[in-house]
Formats: sequence, C-alpha cells, structure tokens
Amino acid sequence: MLKVGVFGVGHLGKFHLNNWKEIGGIEVAGFYDPNDGTAKEVEEKYGLKRYTDAGELLDNIDIADIVAPTNHHFALCEMAIKKGRHVFVEKPLANTIEEGKDLLRITKEANVKVQVGHVERFNPAFLAIKNMELNPMFIEVHRLAQFNPRGTEVSVILDLMIHDIDIILSIVKSDVKYLSASGVAVMTDTPDIANVRIEFNNGCVANLTSSRISMKRMRKIRLFQKDSYIGIDFLEKKTEIIKLKQPGDENAFSFDIETAKGKKTIAIANPEIKAGNAIKEELTAFRDAIIENKPVVVSEIDGYLAMEVAHQILEKINKTSFTA
Repeated sequence: MLKVGVFGVGHLGKFHLNNWKEIGGIEVAGFYDPNDGTAKEVEEKYGLKRYTDAGELLDNIDIADIVAPTNHHFALCEMAIKKGRHVFVEKPLANTIEEGKDLLRITKEANVKVQVGHVERFNPAFLAIKNMELNPMFIEVHRLAQFNPRGTEVSVILDLMIHDIDIILSIVKSDVKYLSASGVAVMTDTPDIANVRIEFNNGCVANLTSSRISMKRMRKIRLFQKDSYIGIDFLEKKTEIIKLKQPGDENAFSFDIETAKGKKTIAIANPEIKAGNAIKEELTAFRDAIIENKPVVVSEIDGYLAMEVAHQILEKINKTSFTA
C-alpha cells in the first residue's frame, strides 16, 4: 500500500483527493494546506488528517502529490525529492527556468519517480490516436476559456497554452528552430490572450492561440500531414481522421475525388472514444510506474521542455506585447 500526501487541496486538489481514494493500492495519509478555511472544509468532508508542517507530512508518505500554486512547486518538490519521496506535480513543473533546471538535477541524483500533470496526454480523444503514425507538417491549436480568477497568478501561456505545447512536443519529436509570439494583458497583469507560431527543425509549423477571456470554451488541435488530417476536440472528446483510403479502412465513410493525378478515395473515420477520467488515469499511471518500476508517461524532462518553450514565448511577448 502506497501512502499519498496531497499538498494543496483547493479546487484541483479536491479532484486529486477524490480520485486517489478510488485508486487501488493507495492510502491517502493526509494533506498540507496553509489556508485554514480550506483545510477545515477538507478535514470535515474527507476525514483526513491535516499537517501544518510539510516536512512532517513527507515523513509519513511514499508519494507527494503537489497541487499547490506554481510559485510553491519548487520548494515542495525539492523537499520531497531530497527526502526520497516520489513526486506528482501539477503543470507547470516550476515557476522559473532556473528552478526547473535544479529539479532536473536533484531528481537525477535521487532514486525517485517524478511525473508532471500534463493531463491532456490522458484525454480519451488524444488516446484514440496513440497507435497512429504521426508526422504532422502543420498544426493549428485553439484553447479558449472563460475568465476565472483562479490560476491567474501565471500568464495564459503557463496556465493554458502549456498543455498544447506539451502535446505538440510529444508528437513532433524535433527541436524548436524559431518562434514568434504576441500577447495582450487584458484583465490581469500578465498576458490573457496570446498567439504563437513555432517552427521546428524538421519543417513542421505549429500555430497556437490561447485565451482565458473568451465568451466560449474551446480546446481543439488539428494535425495536417501527408495524406491525412486529424482533428482532436479535447473538450467534447471527439476525434476525426480524414485520409487517403488504405487497406483496412473499409469501415470508414469514403468518397472519390478527381485530382490532377487521377481519382483518389478519401476515407473519413471517427475512432471509438473510450470513456475515461483523465485525472484518475494520470494518477493511476503514476502509481503503476512506481509499483512496476517503469518510466512515467510525462517525465520531469517532458515537463521542463514544455516549460522551456513556454518561457521562450513569454520572452518574445515581453518584447512586443502591450497592455489593453
């Protein structure tokens, strides 16, 4: 039985608590949160022990689940890793590049597992294409959210766009060659809406738009590659694949088109989307990585690389952006 301690039991922390309690082989040993009101609510609702000292909680657990605000990630991660505890930390990995580099170093020195909470990797719509051969040459992304004061301690880049940066880096498998970006701070002191163009060494280009002041919600990514188009709707959990028909595509809807090179058959398919709870899936995968001593799905290196690109974007925006 692995003992888990949750650090930060606000809005997202409660989701983690609910899911840990449903995962086999896990015991939630307690939580740490400096907010007395939040702590009292969790004590009463979940019947869990509150620790007022983070180090004391770490002494009584195997896994530290860090769901605190980003500016607390480094201190809590460092303390947990140095005590030999496995760490699940919400995205982004850390608040600054220097902190991220330090976490990579101390994790490498310790015999522990660290997983970063890039939850969209576990979205059923994304998992539906995990067996596809992906080699996109153009990617279009829109992630729009309605304004919510929660999470505004960081920019829209580190709050929302970093999800898509991680997804893109996991797909493209190439170094960034060049990026351009623009952003506007509308409601907060940091960019609330941003548009980014990333060019990779392999020729792929990704265009990303993120906003947390939209009237509607949207989380879509479109992949364009030779002979196929893949559309993924993370919000509605739908996936569409349009491609030149191949053997084995008999169950897909298809139609013929005339091209300069003759007739081609286009197949349209909607892969089966298996119902799933992405947060529960990522926490369960972390448990399995510890028990089976296998690599985590989203490592601290993955988390750092996404964070590194995000900070490059912020540097570009700081040079060109203005306040509305």
